[in-house]
Parts: sequence; C-alpha cells; structure tokens
Amino acid sequence: MKYLVIVAHPDDEVLSMGGTIKKLTKIGNDVKIVFMATGIFARRSSNYSNSVKYSQDVKLSDLMRKQVESLQKDAKNATSILGVKDVEFEDFPDNELDKVTNLELTKKIEKIIKDYKPQVVFTHTQHDINVDHRSLHYATITATRPTKTNNVKEVLSFEVPSSSEWLFSSMFTPNVFVDISKELDVKLRALRAYKNEIRKYPHPRSVKALEIISRRWGTVSGFSAAEAFYLVRQLR
Repeated sequence: MKYLVIVAHPDDEVLSMGGTIKKLTKIGNDVKIVFMATGIFARRSSNYSNSVKYSQDVKLSDLMRKQVESLQKDAKNATSILGVKDVEFEDFPDNELDKVTNLELTKKIEKIIKDYKPQVVFTHTQHDINVDHRSLHYATITATRPTKTNNVKEVLSFEVPSSSEWLFSSMFTPNVFVDISKELDVKLRALRAYKNEIRKYPHPRSVKALEIISRRWGTVSGFSAAEAFYLVRQLR
C-alpha cells in the first residue's frame, strides 16, 4: 500500500508517528513524507532559538537559509532511519500558513495526491497551537474529500508533542492506537538525527519525554508503547 504523511516541519513526522512509519516500511509499504514549511524562518534567529523580533534583514535571512539546508539534511537522515526514501520539501512560509489561502494549500496537496496516489493519508490534528498544523489539517481534509477520482480511502490525524498539548482549550482525543513496542528505539534514534531540534527534558521535544509519551499511550491501549491517531474518515 501507499501511505502519504503530510507535515508542516521537519521533525513533526518523527514526533508524531515515527514508530508507525517504521512499522509500515519494514513490511514493504511505500511511504512518502512531504514537509510543507521550513521549520526555521519563524524563529527569526541565527542560533536555532526563538527571537521575539519579527523583522529580518538580508544577512539573517541568508544565515537561516543555511540552517534550512542543514535541517533538511537531518530530515533525510531521520527519514532514512525510518525506512523512507521518498521525501519532498516545499517552501511555504514558516508558521505563517494562515497567510496562505486554503485553496492554495489544497491545490498543492491535491497535486501530490494525484501524482503519488496514496490509499492512506496522515496529517496534523486541528487541535494544535501551531497555525501551520491547523492549516494543513483543513487543507488535507479538503484535498482528500471523497470523489470518483480520489484514491484515498483513509485519513488520520496525529498529535505533535510540544505543540498539540499546548492548545489547552481543545485537546487531541485519539481513537486509533498503533503498537510501536518494537519500533520505539528506532523512533528515538530518528529523533536524535535532528541534532538542533532536540530539547532537554522535561521539554516535550526531548528523547526522554517522547519515550514517556509513547509509554503513556501504551498504557491507554494495552501496549508497551504506542502512537495515537484520530480516524477522520474511512471508506470501505
């Protein structure tokens, strides 16, 4: 089968479903991952940390472009660990997808789906503090609407630790759980490939926190470790 994973930024794929991706690829499924934004430019910083300023000059832009190239190399390493060779990088404005119309995002995703022809699509939950994640959720739901020409039979959404849990007014409530007991070590190894994105515990984007989150979903579903999803639509 063909699976398409649509994420906003490099490392979202590992944080959300790295174990599931590995589980799919090791039994011979085709997985394509599309990164829609850079994950860098919103920081307005040359040292991988967040700056409070919004404006940026040419020098800073050049430095951040180099960081984008480095991050994309890390993404290729991480996805390779997960067994994925088909990786695509788009260049939509980072943490400003609310400036892009739903139509433009939808058309891009429709084109990707038309070319790749996946049966299953994964993307972000709408219950997320990150505007890029929310925008991609709605565009993906639109792009995968059931039609005679659409091959997508199943759409699932996922959480991203360090983002989804911080929208306190509306929480991610999964109804599908994937056993990643055998894939957890690979998921954590893939996260380590993002050497500039990892944070120290107790930050949710730390290796220890990600293991705890996986173990927590395991306690919910009866597995040693699990990843959680919400089934948006299934056609049988």
